[in-house]
Amino acid sequence: MDAIRSLILREVEIITPLDALEKEHISDVKGWISSGVEIFRIEKPDNPPKHLVSYFVLIDKEKQFLLLVDHIKAQLWLPTGGHVDVSEDPRETVKREAREELGIDAAFLNNELPFFITVTRTVGLTAGHTDVSLWYLLKGSVNEELRFDPTEFKRVQWFSFDEVLGMPLSSLDPQMHRFVQKLILHKI
Repeated sequence: MDAIRSLILREVEIITPLDALEKEHISDVKGWISSGVEIFRIEKPDNPPKHLVSYFVLIDKEKQFLLLVDHIKAQLWLPTGGHVDVSEDPRETVKREAREELGIDAAFLNNELPFFITVTRTVGLTAGHTDVSLWYLLKGSVNEELRFDPTEFKRVQWFSFDEVLGMPLSSLDPQMHRFVQKLILHKI
C-alpha cells in the first residue's frame, strides 16, 4: 500500500464513531482503501463511482454556529469541501479548498484529524455516485469576512447548531444532523 493510502487508512481508523452507522462507514472505508481500488476521483463527475472527498466545517465554538453553503450542483446546504486530488493528503485538500472556496487559510481544530466520516450517494445535478467524505473542523467566526465562490455556491450562511437540527434533512447533507449531534456530544 502506498504512503498516502496508508496515511488515510490510519486516520480513518482513529475516528471515534458516534453510532453504529459511523462504525459501519469506518469499516466499509477501511476495506475499500485496503482493497487497492482507485479511491481518488480521476475524471469528473463520477470516475471512479466511489471516491474520496474532504469536507471542512467552519465552527464558531463560542456561539455554537457552523457555516454551510447553498451548493449549486448538489442543490443542498452542505459543508464546504471538495474532491481529494490523486495522491493528495486530504488535509491539503482542505487547505486548497478553503482558499479557493472561501478565500481563507485553514485553521484546524481537532489536531488536523478528521472528526467524522460518511459514505453517501450523491444527489442533485451530479447524482448517482458515492462520496466517501472525511469531515474536518476549522476555526471560524460569524464575524469573519468570507469571499465565497459564486460558481459553486448560491450563498453561504452561519447557522446555530439548533437551527441545523431543526432543518429538514431533505435540504441538507443526509448525515448533517448526526454530525451536529456529534459536535454537541464532544462539546465542540
